[in-house]
Amino acid sequence: MHLVGKRSKVTIEEILKRITEYDIFRWYMPNKDWKVNKPTFSPFRNENNPSFVIGNKYGRLSFIDFADTNRRGDCFDFVRMLFNFATVHDAAKLIDRDFGLGLGSGQATEEYKKIVAEYKQPEDVGKRYSLIQAVTRKFTNEELAYWAQYHQSIDDLRANNIYSIKKLYLNKQLFSLKENELRFGYLYDGHWKIYRPFGDRKTKWVPNNVPITTMDGKEDIKNCKVAFINKSKKDYMVMKKVFPCCCAVQNEGIACFSHENVEYLKANSDVQILSFDSDVTGVANSQQITKLFDFGYLNVPKIYLKEGIKDWADLAKVHGLKAIENYLKQKQLL
Repeated sequence: MHLVGKRSKVTIEEILKRITEYDIFRWYMPNKDWKVNKPTFSPFRNENNPSFVIGNKYGRLSFIDFADTNRRGDCFDFVRMLFNFATVHDAAKLIDRDFGLGLGSGQATEEYKKIVAEYKQPEDVGKRYSLIQAVTRKFTNEELAYWAQYHQSIDDLRANNIYSIKKLYLNKQLFSLKENELRFGYLYDGHWKIYRPFGDRKTKWVPNNVPITTMDGKEDIKNCKVAFINKSKKDYMVMKKVFPCCCAVQNEGIACFSHENVEYLKANSDVQILSFDSDVTGVANSQQITKLFDFGYLNVPKIYLKEGIKDWADLAKVHGLKAIENYLKQKQLL
């Protein structure tokens, strides 16, 4: 029986309102015996030793193929790679059709409810760190001095919804924080992304429940000749001091570039320039994404790598905003 509903855009957000990341992985994984956080056989090759893991990290499922670490990402990246699609949006359209969600056609069915009723979801999937509550405090002199290095005032912090964090609760349980560490909270429409500048790779951005497709400064991209796309809020805040038509995604991953985000950027600017880190990983990510979406890219000059500078925030910290301004003028962007 078909249920006729209003036609919606096929987006990651709309899909995840109806089914979970676990549902998607389970449907498309050839081996149905896989378990979260346990090695299993890769769907991309025949192998004798399991090299493929679907892991739960802070309430989100992602995969990595340890035999080819270029294969990694979320469930939408997985479907894109499995079927050799050009974009995540193509993957989303397949998921919409296979589960009978009706987002593209307006003809929703009950099929997806039957599919997900056939198995029990792991209890911890999607729940860990799903609720983040923060107790904020006034900025300390040390915290303000940290941001001043990047030419940001307390008014800039307030304008960008950045807070000093006193306490954190994850699923209503007190989250342990080091007493003297610098820590800030980025607030996005009720969601928190915690930033600890001096944390290690595992703790620097923990916890975080901000949707991956959330952008900073999206509203600034209107009638722009050039839209400058940064890879972090801090880079965005620095670049905005010099170049008004700029925005930022959550990280250097392709999952940030939802179909609607790409469509918006292209509709509101003539040229889109991506700017990730100038290290090997950043350049590789830039090249992959710019090729997919026909963006240009401009990273911090590699000459600065010897000083440990790979992004715009660090360039401004060491050489001032004028260094960014001069470089953009040299590239005829100002």
